[in-house]
Amino acid sequence: MRDISGERVRQAVASCGALLRTAADRDWTAVGAGRLEWDCHKTAFHIAEDLIAYAGQLAGRAQDDYIPFEITLDDGTDNHGLVQVIETTGALFAATIRTTPPEVRAFHPYPFRSANREGFAAMGIAEVLLHTHDIAEGLGLPYEPPAELPEFVLTRIFPHVQPGSDHWRTLLWATGRGDLPGRAPVTEWRWHNNLVLPTDRLTLQGVTPAAAADLSAGGDGGFTWVVGGPFEGTREAAGVTLKAYEAGVHRPEFGLFVLVRKEDDLAVGGMGFHGAPDEEGRAEVGYDLVEGARGRGYASEALDALSEWALARDDVRLLRATVEADNLPSQGVATRAGYVRATAEEERAAREGQEGHDMDGTLQLYVRRGRRQAA
Repeated sequence: MRDISGERVRQAVASCGALLRTAADRDWTAVGAGRLEWDCHKTAFHIAEDLIAYAGQLAGRAQDDYIPFEITLDDGTDNHGLVQVIETTGALFAATIRTTPPEVRAFHPYPFRSANREGFAAMGIAEVLLHTHDIAEGLGLPYEPPAELPEFVLTRIFPHVQPGSDHWRTLLWATGRGDLPGRAPVTEWRWHNNLVLPTDRLTLQGVTPAAAADLSAGGDGGFTWVVGGPFEGTREAAGVTLKAYEAGVHRPEFGLFVLVRKEDDLAVGGMGFHGAPDEEGRAEVGYDLVEGARGRGYASEALDALSEWALARDDVRLLRATVEADNLPSQGVATRAGYVRATAEEERAAREGQEGHDMDGTLQLYVRRGRRQAA
């Protein structure tokens, strides 16, 4: 999957500049920007502030907080000059994205305190599109960005939002700026960068809907894989992730993760959940590795980290893994990650379809219990 983040930023800034230039001779300070409390001038300057701030986060490799700087306008800068500032900061942001390696992550507070270049691009594009919409609404101008731009945003940082047939209207609805038939109005919202969990030798990188679509269609999902990857199980899991996203039931922290080796940034396998935990706090995990990466403990290391993260949450009490009875290596992965063979009663209940589980008779059930469950 070719990285198109920089190009999408360029497109978004170009669409913003084209709209603003049509009204540059009007007084932007006298008109409110849509539903915001700001006037149109402040909102336009905010676009430029966001673009340069995001460029600074990536370029400075910020890890703990925002880079402490800001920009100002020269006295007497008119609206035409302000549009130039937006275009210039947009160009700097796009250039930063193009020159930032894919594994680099920088600080952003919500929700997991970091984002990669694609996440920052999506956040920047969202700021540009949405605030251009706000300004256009305040000035009474029509604005419709290229359809691929809101789609880019939705499939990267709104994985929890069910897509609609019109990406732009869906994004406006998801950010409290419009209505969609059959959906309740949105009064509070946040975007959602992907979760990344580190281990000693790996990073577990949450797969976005965009990456899941590419993986399930036979692509690489934006990752560089070791020879032979990705394994078929990862592609199947990506398809499940994509279906959940399209149905509006995807919870990204309980989706698919790609295991990326720190020493060379190569993807070696896939791991994740079969869905969000049920009402009793039970969730099921699955995993696979590319054949050439097996036998080195990667899967156990990743499964232990993912399990520790999940069981530290209030909504997870028990994790399950189903393994073929003759698959001794996979059983070893589970046991080394702290899983134990389920009791005969638990396996019987699973095979009989109780508790929302319907396990094939050829499988064995392994479980890892949280501290509260074990107690």
